[in-house]
Amino acid sequence: MFTPDALEIAMVSFEGPDQYSQAGGLGVRAKEMCRAFAAMGFRTTLYFVGDPDAPAQETVEGLRLVRVCQAVSRRHPGGVYDGEDQKIEEMRRELPALIRDGSVRPAAAAGRLLAILCEEWQTADLVEILDHGLREIGQRDRCVLLWNANNHFGFDSIIWRSLERVATVTTVSRYMKHLMWPHGVNPVVIPNGISVEALQPVDPAAARHIREAADSPCLAFKIGRFSPDKRWHQSLDAIAELRAGGLAARLLMRGGIEHFGHGVLAHARQLGLEVVDWTEPVEGAAGVARSLTETRGAAVVNLRRFLPESVLPAISMASCAVLANSGHEPFGLVGLEAMAAGGVAVVGATGEEYARPYGNAIVVETAEGTELASALSGLVERPELSSRLRQAARRDAADFTWPEIIDGFLERMRYIAARQHVVARRPAPTG
Repeated sequence: MFTPDALEIAMVSFEGPDQYSQAGGLGVRAKEMCRAFAAMGFRTTLYFVGDPDAPAQETVEGLRLVRVCQAVSRRHPGGVYDGEDQKIEEMRRELPALIRDGSVRPAAAAGRLLAILCEEWQTADLVEILDHGLREIGQRDRCVLLWNANNHFGFDSIIWRSLERVATVTTVSRYMKHLMWPHGVNPVVIPNGISVEALQPVDPAAARHIREAADSPCLAFKIGRFSPDKRWHQSLDAIAELRAGGLAARLLMRGGIEHFGHGVLAHARQLGLEVVDWTEPVEGAAGVARSLTETRGAAVVNLRRFLPESVLPAISMASCAVLANSGHEPFGLVGLEAMAAGGVAVVGATGEEYARPYGNAIVVETAEGTELASALSGLVERPELSSRLRQAARRDAADFTWPEIIDGFLERMRYIAARQHVVARRPAPTG
């Protein structure tokens, strides 16, 4: 029903594909979901807070990128959330006209419907502005408005009844759906996905280079924001417990810029773990291996420079485990991406619905270091367990590629469009 001949896509997201715009899973979702729509033939535009020095508009691999708030971003070079409040206000001023002229009118002229996908709390007020503007120009019945929650950030600032009146609210997992029920909304669950490329075989030589450089049977890898939700302390407690028991476990880590990071590193030192900050550029597997070799067996190697996405699959395969062991994880892209690469993902027990405990991943139920240390010990002592989990992980991750997710999304659109009284042209009968 919703083919590229009948539907166009516009996404509004604070984060996006630029290095300036990436801070977490939202940027990955925005980039990969839009890339997948474009690859499937849908005319797709991503509106996001982009690099102030990049073109205001450009098309990359069929995906039209529109960077907003560039004047504000020039005054706030520290990344997408630097000057966040000013950028939100600027988005509300800039975007209605940009979307009207760049997506709404072209779609209408081509006889196609437009799905406008707005992400996270920063866009909640914008949805109402868009609804009003569409009604003013007589195009509300040609546009489907959706607002998606990837996390619970900003929930207290959202006027839920007004939002649900003008848009269909969605979220990324049943866990998030349950968190949203107390706010009086019942969102439609449309899970996150991974790119088809994430399932490509990992270069075994690159993984072997990293594994050998670690010089440990237990190299754990952790990447994410410095937040208590991510259970950094549990990860460090586990490494300390393993080393105290005679296993030379190591943690390769890449955190964010959040202030909580100071407490994480202080906790590591309180545990007696040697922490080495690695400030050299890391451009590939060789750079990762060098960070492990030249830190001479340090318990914790803290990568302080940008870590390219392209090297993550090799790290996942080389590691004993990827620690995505969050206590609150709405979906958990890190764990799913690790599984796709053939890594052993250790996840929490919240929104990671792709994970089957000891079926294709390890699921920790507590924040105790001992639980995590025990799980890592099992992987070291039982290579056959590690091998079985890795094989199942790659197989099951294939169910979460973006083309699979988008196919289900388009079927959900039948209901969503009908609820908003948006009527698509029916294709001519065949056969």
